[in-house]
Amino acid sequence: MDKPLRIVSLVPSITELLHHLNLHQEVVGITKFCVHPEAWFRTKPRIGGTKQVDAGKVQALHPTLILANREENVKEQVEALQAFCPVYVSEVATLPEALVVIGEVGALTGRETEAGALIQAIEARFQALPVVAPHAAPGVVYLIWNDPPMSVGGDTFISDLLSRAGFRNLLQHRSRYPALTVEEIRQLDPRYIFLSSEPFPFQEQHRAEWQLRVPGARVVRVDGEMFSWYGSHLLLAPDYFLELKKNVQR
Repeated sequence: MDKPLRIVSLVPSITELLHHLNLHQEVVGITKFCVHPEAWFRTKPRIGGTKQVDAGKVQALHPTLILANREENVKEQVEALQAFCPVYVSEVATLPEALVVIGEVGALTGRETEAGALIQAIEARFQALPVVAPHAAPGVVYLIWNDPPMSVGGDTFISDLLSRAGFRNLLQHRSRYPALTVEEIRQLDPRYIFLSSEPFPFQEQHRAEWQLRVPGARVVRVDGEMFSWYGSHLLLAPDYFLELKKNVQR
C-alpha cells in the first residue's frame, strides 16, 4: 500500500499552486515566505526560508515529496534533502515552462485534471492580452533591488512576463540579475522604471528618490508577485497587466 502523500514546499508560488489543487491535508510544511494562502501561512509548519531550509525540520515532517526550484533554493540544501526524500526541482524562465511545471506538479500529486483546467484558464487569459510589437513597446528598467540597483536580464521569467504585458525590457541583452549604476540606468533612457515589491520591498520613499535620480522616466511601484510567481497566481497577472498599462499611460 502506498504511503499517504506528505508534501513539503520550498517555493512560495508552488505552495499557492498546491492550495489551488486542493492539497490541503497533503501539504505538511512550507517556508516563511509562503504567504499565500494566508490560512496556510498562519497554520502550516514552517521549515525556514527558501535559502535557509532547516533539513532537520523537514525530515521531522516525514515528507514523501519535496518541491523545490533551481533558482529560489540552494543546490547544496536541496541535495541534502534528497538524501531522505524525493525532490522535484522546477526551472522556470518563460510562461510555457511555468505551464509545464503546473502540469508536472499535478501529475506528481494526483491532480492532473485540476492542473489541466488551470493551465487552460491561464493560457486563455494570456491569449486575450493585446499583442504589442517589441519595437512599439515602451522601454522599462525593472528593479528588484535598491542598493546596489539590480534589474532582470532577458533570460528571466520576469522579462518574459514584461514582454507579454506589453513592455520592452531594456536589459534584454543581459543575463540573470545584473547590478547597475544610476548613470547606466539614465543612459538606457527608460520610459518607465518599475520598482518591484519583492525581493526588495520598495516603498513610496524609494519611488520619490528614483524619480529624482532619473527624471526622464516615470517611476512606478509594481506588484512583484504578478511578474515573478509562476503558479496559480498567473490567473491574476493578465488583468493586473492591463490595469498597469492603463495607469502608466495616463
